[in-house]
Amino acid sequence: MRRDLTEVVPSPDWPAGLQLSEYHPEIGAAVHRLMEFGYLEGGGRVAALDMWQWQFESDPEYDPALCFIARDAEGIVGVCQCWTSAYIKNLVVHPRFQGRGLGRALLLQAFKVFQQRREGYVDLKVLEDNHRARRLYESVGMRAVRREPVPD
Repeated sequence: MRRDLTEVVPSPDWPAGLQLSEYHPEIGAAVHRLMEFGYLEGGGRVAALDMWQWQFESDPEYDPALCFIARDAEGIVGVCQCWTSAYIKNLVVHPRFQGRGLGRALLLQAFKVFQQRREGYVDLKVLEDNHRARRLYESVGMRAVRREPVPD
């Protein structure tokens, strides 16, 4: 799916009690736990912590300023991991914050940052049968641009 960044992007409306930060290696284990948890419902998998952290932090498109972390008093509740190519790699929201606008706010934050970096659009991939995610992405102005078969 793709979001045209030449169009107006609304400001994020953050749920109360959250702080936004960028990724740093010290919180890698907590981010990894949330991503593992998120993939239980959405399909796919996350590599073991050491491999995931090495792959993530050594990727040529890695920029810690493009990994948006939302936390409350109990810990990390949302992650939006993006690459420098204006690509959203992962979006995960803890179940206790789902339905409260956090996923939308994280996406809008990413869009704003990519606009500031003068990107024309931002992309992500989503499975066709992930209707909940597709509704969220469409609600922030993303549109399907290409259909790809899922490998077996």
